[in-house]
Amino acid sequence: MFIGRKKELKALESVFDKDGFGMTVIYGRRRVGKSTLIKEFVKNKRVIFYTATKVGPERNLELFTKQVLDVLDPAINEAVFPTIESVLDLIGNRIENKDDKIVLVIDELPYWAEKDESLLSILQKYIDTAWLQKNMMIILCGSTLSFMEKKVLSEKSPIFGRRDSQIKLEAFNYKDSALFVPKYSAENKAICYGVTGGVAKYLAMFDPKKSLDENIVRLYFNPDGYLYDETRNLLTQEFSDITLVNNIIEQVASGENTLNNIASKVHEKDTTVLYSLEKLIDAGMVEKKKCITEEKNKKKTQYVLKDHMFSFWYRFIPKAVSVIEMGQGQIYYEKIVKPQLHSFMGGVFEEMCRYYTLEQGIKGTFGSFITETGTWWGTEPMADDDGKKHQQSAGIDVVGISSVDKTAVCGECKFKNEKIDKEIYETLIRRSGFLSRNYMVTKYLLFSLSGFSGWFDKADRSNLVLITIHDLYI
Repeated sequence: MFIGRKKELKALESVFDKDGFGMTVIYGRRRVGKSTLIKEFVKNKRVIFYTATKVGPERNLELFTKQVLDVLDPAINEAVFPTIESVLDLIGNRIENKDDKIVLVIDELPYWAEKDESLLSILQKYIDTAWLQKNMMIILCGSTLSFMEKKVLSEKSPIFGRRDSQIKLEAFNYKDSALFVPKYSAENKAICYGVTGGVAKYLAMFDPKKSLDENIVRLYFNPDGYLYDETRNLLTQEFSDITLVNNIIEQVASGENTLNNIASKVHEKDTTVLYSLEKLIDAGMVEKKKCITEEKNKKKTQYVLKDHMFSFWYRFIPKAVSVIEMGQGQIYYEKIVKPQLHSFMGGVFEEMCRYYTLEQGIKGTFGSFITETGTWWGTEPMADDDGKKHQQSAGIDVVGISSVDKTAVCGECKFKNEKIDKEIYETLIRRSGFLSRNYMVTKYLLFSLSGFSGWFDKADRSNLVLITIHDLYI
């Protein structure tokens, strides 16, 4: 069953519906659902669908030719074409009926184009000449983000300016992820999102008829589980030497988020680590996180894992390998992992709440037009019991700002089996005072898994919004 992606399907249909030639570029990290999206789109359409592989230009040409002939002229599907141009000529010559539009898909384009530097230039020539008046649509798709952005979409690309649209396919947000497990409780929907990172492939493997625990154990804590060795598989596909990048990810997953600290922990030079971090960012595995009110402050830059699945895997799997290999993964999950799920979900829940704040803020729910959400961190002055003053680290989980009227909303998130009490609220108010003076805080948001104490029943709530996890799924 195909789930979600209505906006992306609509964008593809709009290109298909235009008269004549059209082109769309689709890219995104592996497993995110690019091929599934394309296959859903081309249903009931005349399509040539070729998925390139790491076999070199000659073999890719041979396999591509067979796909083309299977669709356009099955009678000669054993024919050999000496050049890519001869195959592309055939495609153009066979498109005659204006009512019979054809879609040409080249999936995993980088596998072919990286080894054949002329491929994009050749496509550009046909787009500009032989195919310009043809009733066809091309979809170019790839998982290597850096290649797609630098070689296909950038101004230096031969096909720059030829596309009608581009789609960077991201993981599902927490709401769309819940569509895969519609009968789960709000709490379990959130955890399902957390352990899969909203990645389509992983969500599709969750059996909605089985419990959350059963699915996690089957996928992660079983030697044959799809996600048991998934991070190593992904790193192997993206990097020639995974030792350093694996060490870097381990440090980021453990909370080391500055370049100096990471380099110190892995015993490498800053420049070496920075190069690998940039590659991990290109691959969609790591992201740079900036303090929302001080984005130009380079000292307030942190490296964090973008993929929640990676966070879950690195937190729990490496320590459990021996137990899992002995077939005792379920025991490990029950005794070690399950009691820590709420702790793991802390950062995931914060990200969910930021998404909710932006979504509702755009609608004006909080009284101003929120245009951006993020986090704030810094220090706040504190006093010891003996009156001695010192600075301590402080942060605000959710900050939504309006660039229109320079207002802000601030929020605190708790994914715990205990109600939020007034101390959390008072801390939020105090820390909100350290935000940039460019923004006036107009609302305070409290997000809770387990609700709120009775203190809030009598509290002044004119500038306070109480939000439960159930509210996030309405």
